[in-house]
Amino acid sequence: MSGCYEVREKAFARLIDPGARLATLFDGTDFGEGPAWFPAARSLVWSDITNDRLMRYDECTGTVGIFRQPSGFANGNTIDREGRLLTCEGGNRRVSRTEHDGTVTTVASHYRSKRLNSPNDVVVKSDGSIWFTDPSYGIDEAKFGGGGAAEIGGQNVYRVDPHTAEVTLVCDDFVQPNGLAFSPDERLLYIVETGGTHVKDLPFTMRVYDMTDDGKRLANGRLFATCSPGVFDGFRLDQAGNVWASGGGGVHCYAPDGTWLGSILIEGQQVTNLVFGGPERRRLYVTGLRSLFSVEVAVSGAKTF
Repeated sequence: MSGCYEVREKAFARLIDPGARLATLFDGTDFGEGPAWFPAARSLVWSDITNDRLMRYDECTGTVGIFRQPSGFANGNTIDREGRLLTCEGGNRRVSRTEHDGTVTTVASHYRSKRLNSPNDVVVKSDGSIWFTDPSYGIDEAKFGGGGAAEIGGQNVYRVDPHTAEVTLVCDDFVQPNGLAFSPDERLLYIVETGGTHVKDLPFTMRVYDMTDDGKRLANGRLFATCSPGVFDGFRLDQAGNVWASGGGGVHCYAPDGTWLGSILIEGQQVTNLVFGGPERRRLYVTGLRSLFSVEVAVSGAKTF
């Protein structure tokens, strides 16, 4: 262990800058989540779920302001291939898109004419399809989405077709699906299971699925890693296929075979999500419940859309 790092395998030492230290960029959120990096604007948008607002950090000036409030109890965010913000709105029970002119449109709100639960996290594939998780947290607890009645009767993972906007179910074997991300070659999709919040003694895990040849379905789901201590939440992959995941005590890095390589230690609050940013995607932005952090690493994040 050295400074803010715990090196469990030698390979981790090649992924970090041992001289870089964790910086606190902002304090003042109640439940920070869902960081999304905008390279053209050199800015970051992230959610403050229980305060029902989206925040914005300007890398050039170091200033933070409110991007949008109310936000529909925004949770996970990402950007699409056109540089537009995609947001999981737990309160409005939808995935939304912020257009270039600032208007907000609905990407997905129903499956087979039934309202979604409370979309949680979202990613975009290079073909333009949008994949998102839909646990029940926003309808279970008012502070995460206002509460409400379940209509679908399950917590699933969905795909939105880029041409027809059809919402299809791609995975229904989770208690509470949470964070998700593609491997750099998009042949794999990783999904977090946080059903331990609802089922006693259920481990907090991350699973990995193969993408079918048509690029529209998942197959061969299996365990990738178990979080100990704490809970996996949001995560991202670097260009070498290593998984950087929020968890108990900080950010934990796993090799493509699931070996726990090491951790960036963050004490004092729950870590919820992260994203690679900066000019070469080598600056890791990390959200905690109350704070936004950053640290330089020695590997670039996988390119996302």
